[in-house]
Amino acid sequence: MPEPAHPFPLDLLAPPAPARLPLPPTARPESGVRLLRGTVYAVPEGCRPLETDLWLPAEPSGPLPVVVFVHGGAWRTGLRDDVGPRFRHWSPGPFARLVRAGFAVACPDYRLSGEAPYPAPLDDLRTALAWLHSRSAELGLDTGRTVLWGESAGGHLAALTALTADPGPGTATVRGCAVWYAPSDLARLAEDHPPGAYDPGDASTFEALLIGAALADAPERARAASPVSRVTAGAPPFQVQHGTADSIVPFAQGERLADALRKAGGRVEFRPVEGGDHLWVGLPEEEVEDCFEATVDFVSRCTGRSARG
Repeated sequence: MPEPAHPFPLDLLAPPAPARLPLPPTARPESGVRLLRGTVYAVPEGCRPLETDLWLPAEPSGPLPVVVFVHGGAWRTGLRDDVGPRFRHWSPGPFARLVRAGFAVACPDYRLSGEAPYPAPLDDLRTALAWLHSRSAELGLDTGRTVLWGESAGGHLAALTALTADPGPGTATVRGCAVWYAPSDLARLAEDHPPGAYDPGDASTFEALLIGAALADAPERARAASPVSRVTAGAPPFQVQHGTADSIVPFAQGERLADALRKAGGRVEFRPVEGGDHLWVGLPEEEVEDCFEATVDFVSRCTGRSARG
């Protein structure tokens, strides 16, 4: 016999739609910059609410192009507003600099591999793009000029999001993607590492935890989670920066993404960073500045905005 219906109206347990939630109070972390920290953009079932920080000018002068920054942390950890250790001492910080250059910045959470396997984080970033579009009028955003930017695992997710973004109405339009030292071809990670340094049969690697299985045991899943497998001629412009001395994500992974984009007829600016390790470890301060400014210039070209605002 079927169980009787629950007497309590379970739909009352559902949270309000994030598109209608009130925005958080405004903070003023830097001169000329306002910050809306911890704005809920999604409430996945069985998971914590997902939030985004919004960095905006104190006095907006019309709808602004949007940079969506995706944090790294091996899909396992990380903070949404952290560009990495080489940027933590910057004053003003990276996002305040982008605001002063004429951009709005969104830094969304996404579900980590300990919470849900791929494609959950990709789904979250797509939801974030739709949420930004739904609230663009009240926030002063031109989501028709959105650029994704991610570092390490965040660069991998930014690339996947850019390559699979819905071109239809109801979401932001991705005009470009900047990728820093990110994995791009999970199936070929072992051959890009030194011999014996990476075991695709190990179910405890960060990549295996991302897809829910050892890479060798789930080749189709690994391929589906690889940006190189999602490249088409319709890809937005990409900038790929990768250190030649990267000891975590081999330099060849950056080359593979750039090569795939070129072969498909896409536009890609590939910038090898000589002597750079992961997170730009080992680079002089001025070269870290160059990496950042190169991305600001790329974002400006993608959005048709002067790099100086």
